[in-house]
Formats: sequence, C-alpha cells, structure tokens
Amino acid sequence: MKKIFIINAGQNFAHSGGKLNTTITGWDREFFTTDNGFELQVTNLADGYGTETEVDKYLWADVVVYHFAAWWMNMPYTLKEYLDIVLTAGHRKGMYYSDGRKAENPERNYGKGGLMQGKTYMVTTTWNAPETAFTIPDEFFMGRSVDDGVLFGFHRMHAFIGMDAPISSFHFHDVEKNISDERVAEFRKSYLSRLSVRFLE
Repeated sequence: MKKIFIINAGQNFAHSGGKLNTTITGWDREFFTTDNGFELQVTNLADGYGTETEVDKYLWADVVVYHFAAWWMNMPYTLKEYLDIVLTAGHRKGMYYSDGRKAENPERNYGKGGLMQGKTYMVTTTWNAPETAFTIPDEFFMGRSVDDGVLFGFHRMHAFIGMDAPISSFHFHDVEKNISDERVAEFRKSYLSRLSVRFLE
C-alpha cells in the first residue's frame, strides 16, 4: 500500500478559522482509504505534535501532502515553525545528511545532501486572491503562478532534502469574498477527481 502523510496547517488566526483546510483534509480521508490501496497518517498542527514523531512520519511516507492557507503571500507561521523544527531534527536521521558540498569544491553541489529520494509531495493552498491575480500579467502577481512565485522556496526546500519532483499542486482561489456551499461542493468534486487521476490511474 502507498503511504500518505497529511499535514493540515489550517489555523484559527485573525479573521480565519482554518475550516476549509480541515475540510480538505476530510476529503483526503474519504479518498486515501485502505480499500483504495493507501495507509494514512495525519498531523493537524493546531493539535500540537512531537518533533521526533513527525520526523518518523516523513520517513514512513511515500507521499507528503500539505494543506495550508496563504498568509501575506507565504505559508502560515505555524507551518514555517513546524518545518524549521522537524526538518532540522531530521538532520542525519534519514532526511538529509548535509548541504551537499565538499570542502575541496565548496562552490558546487549545494542542496544535494538530501536522503529522501524516492519520496514525493503535494501541496494545496487556499487564497483570498482570485486565480486571475496570478494568470494576468498586469495583475498583482505579474503572471507568475503560485508554484513558480510564492512557493518557489517551498519547492526548493523539498529538493534540498532529496524528494522527487512534486505531484502537481491544487490551489483554491477566491475563498474569502466569493465562497459558498455550491463552490465548496465544486471544489470537492474537482479535488477528488484530481486525486483519482494522480493516484489511481
């Protein structure tokens, strides 16, 4: 069975209750079942976590799936703290050995000391921004996608620990000013369909 590790970084902060990311995590539970050929572990950051337990989950997983809302054009602070703590704890414990460079040639091979080859990851994000803010060149993000712009460093972080190229991301746009039960139902349908294509076909 394929081993899936879900990290739900939805948070109750300011005007957000983190409910949509928790809902998306519920859709994962519908899909990643033993009947479909999966083993599943879930960490909800709002519930707290143990550092070494989280390192073990990364090492156990074939695929790590992240769910988080974008805050100020970046990941939320709770997820950044989690990654700083857990990835640092994984140093020489199966996640990464070094930054990849050798003393005899310190200008080359930075970022090639990861130990997690053969594993991959997927990310979903939720945004107040509409999709057009990313796709239209003269809008706010100047035509850069979420993955090539805001999440560039996030993706390079996974390359640093040796993970394979990501499973294509899924971004939920305009979820604050333009949300409704009908849109959430459509999100669910689209998301589960994409999971089927990515994991079952």
